Amino acid sequence: QVQLVESGGGLVQTGGSLRLSCAASGRTSSAYVVGWFRQAPGKEREFVAAINWSGGNTVYAGSVKGRFTISRDNTKNTRYLQMNSLKPEDTAVYYCAAYYSSSYYINPEASYDYWGQGTQVTVSS
Repeated sequence: QVQLVESGGGLVQTGGSLRLSCAASGRTSSAYVVGWFRQAPGKEREFVAAINWSGGNTVYAGSVKGRFTISRDNTKNTRYLQMNSLKPEDTAVYYCAAYYSSSYYINPEASYDYWGQGTQVTVSS
């Protein structure tokens, strides 16, 4: 299995930027998809973005498309979420998650098997 640890959250003003990191350990030699999710207080967890093993395929939620960029560095077993033009509605706990797959295709209905502990992102108005 793979263990995930997020970092990089914090407090930022509207319009600012943050970069979240998701460091993986454990069985990282097998291909896996990494997704970012977020959960705001009183709301359900929602999908933000995902990237396949090769990095050749990425998907984004409509609310973040054009502002957020997911990327990966397989040599460091780390995935990143670059967040630009942040808005107060982006405030949430951000989680990275993973499931094993070597497919180019990212299944939008996939069940993610491994989760990090989350990192808080707060955007002030």
